[in-house]
Amino acid sequence: MSVKIISDSTCDLSPELIAKYGIHIVPLHIVLGDKEFADGASITPDEIYEWSDANKATPKTSALGLEEAVEVFKPMLADGSELVCFSISGTMSTTCNVMRLAAQDLDAADRIFVIDSENLSTGIGLQVLEAAEMAAAGKSGAEIAAHIEAIRPKVRASFVVDTLTYLHRGGRCGGLAALAGAVLKLHPRIAVVDGKMGAGKKYRGVMKKVILEYAKDMEAELLDAESKRVFITHSGCEDSVIAEVKAYLESLNYFDEILITRAGCVVSSHCGPGTLGVLFIAK
Repeated sequence: MSVKIISDSTCDLSPELIAKYGIHIVPLHIVLGDKEFADGASITPDEIYEWSDANKATPKTSALGLEEAVEVFKPMLADGSELVCFSISGTMSTTCNVMRLAAQDLDAADRIFVIDSENLSTGIGLQVLEAAEMAAAGKSGAEIAAHIEAIRPKVRASFVVDTLTYLHRGGRCGGLAALAGAVLKLHPRIAVVDGKMGAGKKYRGVMKKVILEYAKDMEAELLDAESKRVFITHSGCEDSVIAEVKAYLESLNYFDEILITRAGCVVSSHCGPGTLGVLFIAK
């Protein structure tokens, strides 16, 4: 019995990785005013930034619909396959619950393994790639789900933001905090812990310097991580900034793969341009 790996679009994996590992992506929704778009399919992050700046508003995002989930799952089950499905953290979206309801509606809860990633962006992507490798090795859906649940608490997802404007527009940062951040050039480190985002160290200065400092602050953790891969995920940073972070990670002579991806529309719409994160799995 084959196992198919599915993820919602917030896993932020590149088209190359999606193709290489045979992953099925289900887009979430972006709402700009009275128009709705499919994440990564009918709109880009840069178009979102243009709309947000022009309207001084943040886009709304919405979960996968039950009918959509059923339409995705039903044909995939037809050949007897098992499905392992990943969603953005259940504290951030109802997508995980929708996937589980779809499995029940199809009377296939024993063949559809729905995993709440308790994460976002390539914090999900790291789990998805692990699952895809196990599926290729012939592991069952149950075996894959058990392994992912074991490593899920070890995923380290964090990032620093260039501007607090988008977090403020989306209600995730108070007006005074956004104003103070802009005046003082503060860039908070946001980390995902137990499925929720929380602010940590606040860096000060130009973003190019801040991002490298943020990466170097994690050196001890990076050198105690699983060495298979590390992600640099960004929402539209300058190439030179990304190159510096990559060069730093290469200088550690530790990781087998350093993967660079650009965040999709859902993550970008809340964090804004210039955000960058280094994501990995701890031992």
